[in-house]
Amino acid sequence: MPSLSRRLLCLLPSAVALVAAASLSAQPAKKLVVGFSQVGAESGWRTANTESIKAEAAKRGIDLKFADAQQKQENQIKALRSFIAQGVDVIAFSPVVETGWEPVLKEIKTAGIPVVLSDRAVKVSDPSLYATQIGSDFVEEGRRAADWLAKKTGGQAVIAELTGTPGSAPAIDRKKGFEQALAKYPGMKIVKSQSGNFTRAEGKQVMEAFLKSPDAKQLTALFAHNDDMALGAIQAIEEAGLKPGKDLVIVSIDGVRGAFEAMAAGKLNCTVECLPQIGPQLFDLIEKVAAGQKVPHHVRVEEGVFDETQAKAELPNRKY
Repeated sequence: MPSLSRRLLCLLPSAVALVAAASLSAQPAKKLVVGFSQVGAESGWRTANTESIKAEAAKRGIDLKFADAQQKQENQIKALRSFIAQGVDVIAFSPVVETGWEPVLKEIKTAGIPVVLSDRAVKVSDPSLYATQIGSDFVEEGRRAADWLAKKTGGQAVIAELTGTPGSAPAIDRKKGFEQALAKYPGMKIVKSQSGNFTRAEGKQVMEAFLKSPDAKQLTALFAHNDDMALGAIQAIEEAGLKPGKDLVIVSIDGVRGAFEAMAAGKLNCTVECLPQIGPQLFDLIEKVAAGQKVPHHVRVEEGVFDETQAKAELPNRKY
């Protein structure tokens, strides 16, 4: 009969394996590490977008490496290369402009890190450089703004336009959609168009210049590519002794709380919604991409159009 010591020795490997297995199962699952580069903090919309992303990452226990590009592409490219060096699991970013991303996206692909585009799109020769893009249909937003304005003015308007950051997807596409829809209305013309860079301060400055021009009196409408520029323009219009929302019909895009307050006050006429709170949808996609699951190459956000008649009722629902 084997001695007790020999029997114990025979049992030892099994015991060690059980302890090791128990130790491994007791270890917490590895946190998903995501690098995210944000455009900046140029508007109320962008601030709400950032808050949604940070809150959802925290809720899911995701290790979020967040970088603010301050509206400069070079800062974003630097951040993306930093994420490669850190070996993150997924890289997500909202691109400042559409072009100029191929070299860094190829570096990311070589590193084996999937890319998810948030809010804005990029123009690249190889669509496989990013896994998916979630965001609004900016062209459709422009069309909706033009169609609403045509209905409001009976198809007769002399329009000033405040465009977004030059080269950015929303600025390009909102203008494209607006002009596509205007083609149906020969009595509607854009006579002034200049970038306000998506900021309230620059929207005000550009509108001041518009109103000081010799042909300012012919203007009957304003289309702003976002609410912040419209709110800045409203200040300029009031300081010029005019009544925004009456002397000039104003339509903008985003649907931020400030726009609803301006509509309730009779100073803004319409805002086309562009939802910033896409954190949950964004991280649903990121988690699927990280797990190697197939996802659509483009995911669209459903949004609406709100005018002054709906402002007071909708205002309490605006969380951003």
